[in-house]
Amino acid sequence: MGLRESLNVESALSVAVDTSGRVGSIAVGIGSEILAKKGFSGQLRHSAELFTIMLELLGSISKRPMEVNNIIITAGPGSFTGLRIAVSLAKMMNLANENIRIVELGTLDCLALNMTEADCNRVGVVLDAKRGLFFTAGFERKNGVWKKFLGDELMTAEKFLEAVGTEPISLLGEGLVYYKEHFRGSNVRILGEEFWAVRAENVYSAGMKKAQNGDFVSALELKPIYLTNPDAKIKQTLK
Repeated sequence: MGLRESLNVESALSVAVDTSGRVGSIAVGIGSEILAKKGFSGQLRHSAELFTIMLELLGSISKRPMEVNNIIITAGPGSFTGLRIAVSLAKMMNLANENIRIVELGTLDCLALNMTEADCNRVGVVLDAKRGLFFTAGFERKNGVWKKFLGDELMTAEKFLEAVGTEPISLLGEGLVYYKEHFRGSNVRILGEEFWAVRAENVYSAGMKKAQNGDFVSALELKPIYLTNPDAKIKQTLK
């Protein structure tokens, strides 16, 4: 990331936002402690409920937006509209208060954190990228931490199953909503829908680790991570 600064993590008021998928959520806290969190009331309610819920959660801990020190967002990949909403929020808050620092996270990395307490050692994350393609990544648990063995890629279900190999793997993500049958395999376990959406509390925890290391991005540098490829490359992937 571009901007590196020191931070007293234990006194920072932070807001974590995920609008990368169908169901959004927000968490607020001070330091490493999450004090309040809430999901949106339904699917695709990001623009209608983002500010209302953020104000509600901040009010529940007697804080105001101008007191926020860090805004943490999932920058992508994911829904084009959802990503733009989160990026616009972070830029707007920084414009209103230049002391607000921005932390950006990858959506696929945050999704893998849903499995921190689960009984599996390999996880695949799948998001729908349309036109028969999926945003994908693969993770292995090493010393209690998820590490990527397959980086963020745009590919077909068939190519993804080839890439993850024959070892047992558990799959999650909103790309399974309509296409889970495309990912069936003898070594594949499709996880329950309760694991398929990013959780704001995981965004918060991961973001605060980056904040502790002074790993911020400037408002000028911040942009959605779309993972889109040129048409020629997409066509080649589909072959």
